[in-house]
Amino acid sequence: MRSPQENTIAAPRAIMSQELFSRLSEFIYRESGIKMPLTKKTMLEARLQKRLRAIGLGSYDEYCSYLFSPEGIANELVNMIDVVTTNKTEFFREAQHFEYLIENVVPELIRTKGAGIRRPFMVWSAACSSGEEPYTLAMVLDQFSRKIQGFTFQVLGTDISTRVLQTARDGIYDEERTQQIPFEFKRAYLMRSKDRSKGLVRIVPELRAHVKFRRLNFMAEDFGMREKMDVIFCRNVLIYFDHPTQETVINRICKHLHPGGYLFTGHSETINGMRVPLVPVANTVSRRTQL
Repeated sequence: MRSPQENTIAAPRAIMSQELFSRLSEFIYRESGIKMPLTKKTMLEARLQKRLRAIGLGSYDEYCSYLFSPEGIANELVNMIDVVTTNKTEFFREAQHFEYLIENVVPELIRTKGAGIRRPFMVWSAACSSGEEPYTLAMVLDQFSRKIQGFTFQVLGTDISTRVLQTARDGIYDEERTQQIPFEFKRAYLMRSKDRSKGLVRIVPELRAHVKFRRLNFMAEDFGMREKMDVIFCRNVLIYFDHPTQETVINRICKHLHPGGYLFTGHSETINGMRVPLVPVANTVSRRTQL
């Protein structure tokens, strides 16, 4: 099948049959773990319309024929996942987590594991979206390092969406999106654009050097990660999965968490009733059991 060419031809407003929606929703669930109930049909139509326009196709049937072909799986799957995933995030979201991290978790892991002293303190921001969470983690850990001589750290941010990961790597944000950052942190870690009319800021290179980004799909059997983490933030993403998928994802994540390491989840998420190697230690904070 000849691959469609990227262009700007406007496709007519397409209509998605319920049968086709079911096929797509099952495919999205299988590839990304994201639930797509019938109530999301209109949303899926609107988001995939962008892809129809981009590659010059006139119907969802044509789009699916391409998507499910070998070429489509190779070239279009990532683009499709990019447009259907929800990417909501902000700096210092659920700020009490960062306070608990610095006041309780980091000192405890320094004392018991030498984390950050004998080796870099490792933090993973799973489903990091456009980077606000990993950069927030880097800010608070950098502030901590200024008080504790010899403390070093590294932050990893991963997401399924290549589009938001590029934003994260660039570290450039609308100034309006930085309102939750404390003033002293803004002075230390943000650079304003030379053209003030653009209203843009960028994370300073010294902080960006502490943060690495890569694409990761929670549905993959092997995450391709060899490093172990002291702390994992996996917040406000489990809500998009059904209960069996949540349990599977947490167990996969825990394989990369040091025994005694900590997992932070979102305040609307719970691990209650799950068969996972974790014990709760605070509200939406759990600790990896010792092997």
